[in-house]
Amino acid sequence: MNAREKYFENLISLLNQVQEQESDKLEQAAQKIADCVLNGGMLYTFGTGHGHLLALEIFYRAGGMVRVAPILDEKLMLHLSASESSEWERENGLADSLLERYPVKAGDVLIAISNSGRNAVPVELAAKCRERGAYVIALTSLKHTSAVTPRNALGKRLFEEADLVLDNCGILGDASVEGTGGRMVGATSTAVGSAILQSVMVRVEEIARERGEDIEFFASANIDGGDAINGRYLEKYRGKILSL
Repeated sequence: MNAREKYFENLISLLNQVQEQESDKLEQAAQKIADCVLNGGMLYTFGTGHGHLLALEIFYRAGGMVRVAPILDEKLMLHLSASESSEWERENGLADSLLERYPVKAGDVLIAISNSGRNAVPVELAAKCRERGAYVIALTSLKHTSAVTPRNALGKRLFEEADLVLDNCGILGDASVEGTGGRMVGATSTAVGSAILQSVMVRVEEIARERGEDIEFFASANIDGGDAINGRYLEKYRGKILSL
């Protein structure tokens, strides 16, 4: 088996593990998000570094729920300076400035994403959103976060500041294939995290149908009629969802 085949084997194994181990929690997450949106709330998402890719995974895309607001700050992403973003996510107190721009409130849901769950910004943001009355779902690696100490003023890891924890079942360090000299390559948290989030969102849509209600979802802009559908949502939510 070559490395490419090994990576796929590892990834499929993790996806199966998540499906078996996390099924009840995935259902809880979907039910809570459906309740939130059907009652007029907003689903917020947040991640730093590569976690911000998952914060964007379910935002403004074909088949994606409309009422999703990613909490974004360029300092915490990778495109300005990847190395500096690692330093910024360790800064205590930054969550306050983020929440000046995003009106998270009681009845909303936050999905906070961090594989290690140890750095300051995701942990503080989760804590402050809970203080506001929002329901916080953590997407993390319990194997990784349980093996490290907190790196923030609260002395907590992300799973300790969440109402519900979704485990991506990844290994310590994320990379999953052993290379030359024991060097590990091939991270899994993004691929597995994406599957977790998309599985929750399709269940949210199904829950609404089961209740005889409707939740707004974007169409693909690249199918006939998609622009007209999405245009109505953009007109309705521009100004309410910051990044639209």
